[in-house]
Amino acid sequence: MNLSPSKSPLPSKQHAANPRYARQHVLREFGLVGQEKLAASRVLIVGVGGLGSPAAMYLAAAGIGTIGLVDSDVVEESNLHRQLLFGVHDIGANKLSAARDRLSDINPLVNVVLHNAKLTTENAREIIVAYDIVLDGTDNFPTRYAINDACISLGIPFVYGSVARFEGQVSVFAAQNGPCYRCLFPSLPDEGTVPSCAEDGVLGVLPGIVGLHQSTEVIKWLTGIGRLLIGRLLMLDLLDHSTNEISIQRDPNCQACGTGSRSNASTTQRQSTMNEPAPELDVTSLKARLNNGENITLLDVREPWESAIASLPNATLIPLSTLPNARSTLDCTREYVVYCHHGMRSAMAANWLKSQGFEHVSNMTGGIDMWSAIVDPSVPQY
Repeated sequence: MNLSPSKSPLPSKQHAANPRYARQHVLREFGLVGQEKLAASRVLIVGVGGLGSPAAMYLAAAGIGTIGLVDSDVVEESNLHRQLLFGVHDIGANKLSAARDRLSDINPLVNVVLHNAKLTTENAREIIVAYDIVLDGTDNFPTRYAINDACISLGIPFVYGSVARFEGQVSVFAAQNGPCYRCLFPSLPDEGTVPSCAEDGVLGVLPGIVGLHQSTEVIKWLTGIGRLLIGRLLMLDLLDHSTNEISIQRDPNCQACGTGSRSNASTTQRQSTMNEPAPELDVTSLKARLNNGENITLLDVREPWESAIASLPNATLIPLSTLPNARSTLDCTREYVVYCHHGMRSAMAANWLKSQGFEHVSNMTGGIDMWSAIVDPSVPQY
């Protein structure tokens, strides 16, 4: 771990009183007290990429006292369409050094601490323990699970964000009495089942929007204002500029944050099974099973406008945001295969159904986009 502070931080009251924050001082809900809380705070941003780039800039501008950055990459030209923390002159440079220079230019009052490393299960606690809250700007699942587990053990919340193509998600995990990331996704997905942004693409403005939502949650948590996204998953779709929200309950049997007791072996086995992620079913295998006449219910958790473009025959449409309210209409004894556009929303839905006692539910890997590419090209891609 490489710690490199940019300077000695100012006393928080002196920092907070600076006139650069005048527009925040006049907010009734915020004021000088809120500004002092920001100036005294320490925020860790893991990943200085599409999400971490805008988050770091706005948190620095807002007056966070200390911002820690975790990354080990260099700036590439392909970063620049979404990582506006960097410019052409930074290509080939260490991301952390370039980020520190830019953040110091935005706000020289902020202390920037650099952690030139990949965050892993081995070093996560050592890095995170020095901070008040973590902003998850990662682009890979192992790091996200490492953040979650370390934050749970340390009692530090983290603000989650993810992006893919035109869709984004934001929530706050590991907060007191709230769910953690494993309550929603109990364990790592199989490698290759969820495409990366490099493989599937991302609209450049999307990480900026999601990163700023994450920054807002950090500021709200530090200052105690507003209603946080604890137990709530915010989903954004830029293609129709829709926002949806689903409730996430803390799982008492979660392997990371659960406190539920197990009274006997059979109960333990049943709870363990419920906590495992829903299995994946590839589109070729699903097609074969459907051709054999197996009694499978296809559950489409996309939005109605997406279903109007492309859908699978005889599928039941229940958008993800409405799934909890529609649970009573589903038969938990039936077999369900859940699908969406690329497999992210459907994985979430399948895991949630499994946690609700649906024993025969699986996620269609790659979503309807994969179905169109491999099984039936006549299904439109969008």
